[in-house]
Amino acid sequence: MIGVPIVVPICMVNVAVAWVGRCAVFPLSPFHLGYKIEALGAYARHRPRCAFFADAPLTPQMLADAERRHHLPCGLLGAIVQVESGGQPHRISSAGAMGPMQLIPPTARALGVSDPFDPEQAVDGAARYLHTQLVTFHSTRLAAAAYNAGPGAVVGHRVPHNGQTEIYVDRVMRALSAERHARCLPPRRKAPHGTVAEVRERGPRERVKEENPIRGGP
Repeated sequence: MIGVPIVVPICMVNVAVAWVGRCAVFPLSPFHLGYKIEALGAYARHRPRCAFFADAPLTPQMLADAERRHHLPCGLLGAIVQVESGGQPHRISSAGAMGPMQLIPPTARALGVSDPFDPEQAVDGAARYLHTQLVTFHSTRLAAAAYNAGPGAVVGHRVPHNGQTEIYVDRVMRALSAERHARCLPPRRKAPHGTVAEVRERGPRERVKEENPIRGGP
């Protein structure tokens, strides 16, 4: 009976995080309780405004604008969003990370993000954070590792091998490749009069004749 006053609040916090944040949390988990409580408070402040004034949708254009504004590689923010939250703006993780960019409370405060569930604020804050990591580590992989584990965990310019961050970085890099192909690379121009191989086989003189045919007749 002594533990009941402690167990019940812990269970309530974890169940609330699982329900609101749509994540799997062990009901009796004692970990990250402070972050979880802060995340629930931030969500409670966000929800009324969101109900009356819909948030700006998390669109590829919003991500592209933030990438250009903060000098990030094209596709990086989209990859982070996909791996972190799958684009769910109201997500709360089992560690108390919040919103589409999964900012933990101290990071959100340091970035001046007052509402991490607001896509515009969250994306801009995450973009500024990633820019700082890229300037520090000069590597997309290491910037992703710092985003996941914190810059202090990136020692010796190597991705930390803690059973989580190395998997996270691989997922981000795969998602980044997909993002680049989807919205960053210009569409390939079709070769005139056949495939690229056929045009190469015909040689430059024949290609010139095709492009500038000699017209006969009067």
